[in-house]
Amino acid sequence: MHNTISTQRDINLATSLNILGLFGISVILIVAFYYQLARFELPCPLCLLQRAGIIMIGFGFLFNIYFGIKNTHYSISIIGCIVTGFVAMRHVSLHILPGDTGYGSTFFGLHFYTWAAIVSILTIIAIAVIMPLKTGNTDSARYTPPMLGKIAMGLFAFLIAANLISTILECGGGQCDDNPTFYELLKK
Repeated sequence: MHNTISTQRDINLATSLNILGLFGISVILIVAFYYQLARFELPCPLCLLQRAGIIMIGFGFLFNIYFGIKNTHYSISIIGCIVTGFVAMRHVSLHILPGDTGYGSTFFGLHFYTWAAIVSILTIIAIAVIMPLKTGNTDSARYTPPMLGKIAMGLFAFLIAANLISTILECGGGQCDDNPTFYELLKK
């Protein structure tokens, strides 16, 4: 009996941390949209790839919330971290020369691609801490995500759709500009 209660508490803590992680990913996407829409800074192709990697990180958390905690879901997030980290480090390496001011605005003194690399590393560490919290098997046939998890999943789904629409508007049917200044499909 005690083991069952302990297992349920651990699963609830892990689920809560996954919900927090998904909200964190959503905040990152919201901040990116703020700079895109309010400050008119369109994302470059590498920025779009970093957003895709961040969305992939979020999918691992989403699957854990929706289907129950599984290591395979964490592996999706870790692969997303690796993709995001590699693309972000490529972006950093393009602007590492003395006198290069970088691409786009800064946030707390660092460019978004630098933050993407940092967030990727921190997320891998967070996942390594969260993974051992799951100490039992959840019966996926009886598992129902908590309400806060459903809200996090809805927000994340909305942000994925918004990213898809904005990318199509920005790039049109072809390759995105290296330094975009307008939405390709909206130009006259």
